[in-house]
Amino acid sequence: MKRSLRVIAAGAVLAASGLVAFTVQTVTASAAVSLNNSDVTANLWSWNWNSIAKACTDQLGPAGYGAVQVAPPAESISLATSDNGAHPWWEIYQPVSYNLTSRFGTRAQFSTMVSTCHAAGVRVYADAVINHTAGSNNTLTTTYGGSTFSPTGYTYPAVPYSYDDFHHANDGYCSDDDAVIDDWNNTSEVQNCMLLSLSDLKTQSSTVRTKIAAYLNDLIGLGVDGFRVDAAKHVAKADFAAILALLNKTTAENKAPYVAQEIFTGATNSELLPSAFTSNGDVLGFSYAMGLKTQFNNGTLSNLSTLPSWSLDATSDQTAAMVTNHDLERDATTLRYMDGTKYTLANYFLLAYPYGQPFVYDGFTFPTSNTGQSPPADSSGFVTDTNCTNGAWQCITQSTGVKGMVGWHNATASVTTASDFTSTNSNVIGFHRGSLGWIGLNNSSSASTATYTTGLANGTYCDVITGGATSTGCAGTSVTVSGGTASVTIPAGSSVAIHVNAKSGGGSTTSPTTAPTTSTPTTSPTTAPTTSPASVATTFNEYATTTWGTNVFVVGNAAALGNWNTGSAVALSSAGYPTWSVTLNLPSGTAIEYKYIKKDASGNVTWESGSNRTLNTGAAATYIANDTWK
Repeated sequence: MKRSLRVIAAGAVLAASGLVAFTVQTVTASAAVSLNNSDVTANLWSWNWNSIAKACTDQLGPAGYGAVQVAPPAESISLATSDNGAHPWWEIYQPVSYNLTSRFGTRAQFSTMVSTCHAAGVRVYADAVINHTAGSNNTLTTTYGGSTFSPTGYTYPAVPYSYDDFHHANDGYCSDDDAVIDDWNNTSEVQNCMLLSLSDLKTQSSTVRTKIAAYLNDLIGLGVDGFRVDAAKHVAKADFAAILALLNKTTAENKAPYVAQEIFTGATNSELLPSAFTSNGDVLGFSYAMGLKTQFNNGTLSNLSTLPSWSLDATSDQTAAMVTNHDLERDATTLRYMDGTKYTLANYFLLAYPYGQPFVYDGFTFPTSNTGQSPPADSSGFVTDTNCTNGAWQCITQSTGVKGMVGWHNATASVTTASDFTSTNSNVIGFHRGSLGWIGLNNSSSASTATYTTGLANGTYCDVITGGATSTGCAGTSVTVSGGTASVTIPAGSSVAIHVNAKSGGGSTTSPTTAPTTSTPTTSPTTAPTTSPASVATTFNEYATTTWGTNVFVVGNAAALGNWNTGSAVALSSAGYPTWSVTLNLPSGTAIEYKYIKKDASGNVTWESGSNRTLNTGAAATYIANDTWK
């Protein structure tokens, strides 16, 4: 994807008086905030507004994310019962008005979230449902904001919409007896009939276009920077172009809003292919996501070198690339969080390989037996705050490795090619982006050691997967480059990534979530630091539960473990919570003593109880310590 936001011709227009029931803000565009220079988006799907605001401040902004995508903010139906239980997630794709009281919060909370994210340097892209309204097949008419509607009568007073604002059977637009799409390769039917019985808006109407534009301009007036457009395939290109022409420029950057269109693949009609829609904005990279699943599941990462020749949905600069999203993870056509290390590695690759604008996804966990179930919510369906420690939410966007790779992506963004793509076997690869960054990925069950051409200048670099650089050294693994090459051990099911802005002792492009502090252990260490020229890739897995803002570290009697200095303790990743993990190089054939500590948001240190833990790294290439907090 391009390194700047797509500009689409736009003009300012005010909604005609009486056309809309909500207040439309007219805002003078200004560059009042400093936004991160990044095209990486965190897709925090179905997170409530307060949780997104907190994520922007504590995680996304400091890590260098350029934007956050949020779920549809419009008022929707509220179903106390359905085939998927109470308040299924798909409620939010059945709007009843363009008021901003939703299951994620109020208009005021949405506005505060946008301002908070901007203050953290993060743009906000809203999921916009503009093809349709709540379906005519609804038997319950309860809503989150209290608006009334009649699905069978096609009346939505809060907008207002009425019968003539919609397509109907054999109305001159939809030539289908039941007005529901049956032929998915018929352009007229796909764009003028109902998608899954959802009331299809007549976007040929200037009245409808003006109401949709007024809604989007209301969001722009609150600071929204762009839109993920739901079901864009089902809106005629000319109609959507006419709507875009009515949009104001964004308030933060005084430019046209970014647009990513949902154009699902599978059509054989060239008019319905994703590439046919790129004149109106970017398209979601469905084929790319499905291709990643094939290679990671088949154990053929070496095939990723042929990615430029894949039959993808659109060119790199027109694609919102992803590993998965809320639809794809539920039908298992892509990798998803249940796939563990493969899913994590695919997200590293997404951020490393120069294709598309990366969208990193986090939703909520769900049983495969009920893919429509509600996100964590109260009895009325209002979504509760995200908790990254209780297993109910996906939080890969906040993991050490992914945040490190956001920094890696930003540091290498000016180089748009991957060089020296090396496959040491079909499941272990490495490549670099010019002289700015190198990454290796190991999708096998064994550690792999090989020499790679890194493109980097001589020096010692810090692996951003295991914590990156600190002011005094590396938080985790270090890699020494000499003559442009480096011998690197990549742990099983993991990755090593280095870049020019993460050199040992040179600091890091991302901020840690908790600041290290110095403390005296409750059980004093008695051993001196050890050294050895050879090293072993040592993985520490610690099962430990924590409260929000508290992280787990390992510290011990080796230089790589901080020499018992809690300020230099190594942070473990929470990606596999409640198991925390990190891999780093320790001297081979050496007796190591270590302990785990917890640091809260204020930097207070809690040592685990008991005597020092011990291990001997031995002579093998890898060592794994599986421990439980005591």
